[in-house]
Amino acid sequence: MARVSASTHSVVQHCITWQAAQAVAAAAAAHAQSLGVAVNVALVDPAGVLAAFVRMPGAPLHSVEIAIDKAYTAAGFGLPTSRWQEVLQSHSAAVREGLVLRPRFVAFGGGLPIVEQGARIGAIGVSGGSEAQDEAIAAAGLQALGLGPSGA
Repeated sequence: MARVSASTHSVVQHCITWQAAQAVAAAAAAHAQSLGVAVNVALVDPAGVLAAFVRMPGAPLHSVEIAIDKAYTAAGFGLPTSRWQEVLQSHSAAVREGLVLRPRFVAFGGGLPIVEQGARIGAIGVSGGSEAQDEAIAAAGLQALGLGPSGA
């Protein structure tokens, strides 16, 4: 969450550090390895810009972009990507049908926002396993920072 600065023309926004992004990616990949799953792990800043990436040998090629897009979606909305099926049910048919057609929007598990002291500092996206595995691997990455899934 951005807060107003002393200036009336800008806001202060928190952003994941490169060190934290690397630590989260490494912890997620280590958890995937312990599960015997090869995945792609993407970390983005609050604007959805890639901050770190790990591609495990054998991870599906198309999952590279899916992992990045899961992180992008989670960062943009501050909502785990696994929640979208439920959330969309409360919207009109136009929103339900239109939002899922947006480029880079992902409405299935594996993307989690990263929130520190109430501020969204980025997001993680994991792709290559089942939805449940991807989400568990993403959560394991957040645990490296002492954070849990937010918005779940």
